[in-house]
Amino acid sequence: MNERELILAIETSCDETSAAVIESGTTILSNVVSSQIDSHKRFGGVVPEIASRHHVEQITVIVEEAMHEAGVDFADLAAVAVTEGPGLVGALLIGVNAAKAIAFAHQLPLIGVHHIAGHIYANRLLKELEFPLLALVVSGGHTELIYMENHGEFEVIGETRDDAVGEAYDKVARTLGLPYPGGPHIDRLAVNGEDTLQFPRAWLEPDSFDFSFSGLKSAVINTLHNAKQRGENVQAEDVAASFQASVIDVLVTKTKKAAEEYKVRQVLLAGGVAANKGLRTALEEAFFKEPIDLVIPPLSLCTDNAAMIGAAASIKFKQQTFAGMDLNGQPSLELEND
Repeated sequence: MNERELILAIETSCDETSAAVIESGTTILSNVVSSQIDSHKRFGGVVPEIASRHHVEQITVIVEEAMHEAGVDFADLAAVAVTEGPGLVGALLIGVNAAKAIAFAHQLPLIGVHHIAGHIYANRLLKELEFPLLALVVSGGHTELIYMENHGEFEVIGETRDDAVGEAYDKVARTLGLPYPGGPHIDRLAVNGEDTLQFPRAWLEPDSFDFSFSGLKSAVINTLHNAKQRGENVQAEDVAASFQASVIDVLVTKTKKAAEEYKVRQVLLAGGVAANKGLRTALEEAFFKEPIDLVIPPLSLCTDNAAMIGAAASIKFKQQTFAGMDLNGQPSLELEND
């Protein structure tokens, strides 16, 4: 085993097959991602069976490419890490079994990583985390505010009570006749529109950091349906801008309030929706004059990728928190405290 801490990481929780080699939890030696968007686009969402088949076809090739790009072989590795959940069970199993096979064949420690922990630790590939911190996790399946006092310690202080924000984006986009995934299309349209429709904001209880987007989604859909029945033309750009304004207003306001209340040193943005330009800009403006370090990952580290899994796995490696060969894919895995 090499003295360098080199971790081969694998991510197959949804519709990206990815493998990466990460050094010391902070340096990307390779990060290969194979996306399946074109395969799922015609269905308007991810089809689990198709996703699993693509993972089976791609996983060996992607791992070999990541190792080659990093310029290492299996004898150089310190451990193998993999997303164990949450995610699509069939997709997770492909990555988990590939990681187990590699770990067994080369007698390497095996590390199971929570997918959301990975998204949070993607930020450590930019700069060292400063505690206490607050992470805003926004994706197709998750919308959460997570407080951390130290490495591997996660406290969910706010979460969605219904739709995740990415899910709401996809459903609104579908109503507008936009292709999957809807988030980037809504984001682009919003730039050329105005917040003329003043959609509702769900603030919930005054002291709550939870989110709710089902009412907003319904308001958008009802507005479009009612306009169609009356024969009125509603500008798609204005719908996108009004919808996005409501989402961003709630996300940014609650994040800033939580950051102040918990007296954090750092705020991290994480998840696929972290690629949204409107949200990134709004957070930068909100924290511009605040004594809090705002960290926003590059677009390449927002969507699902194995580099983030390797970054999170590094903490577990240092803590010697390893998984056994009975590691399994867990589609509803809770965010653990290590």
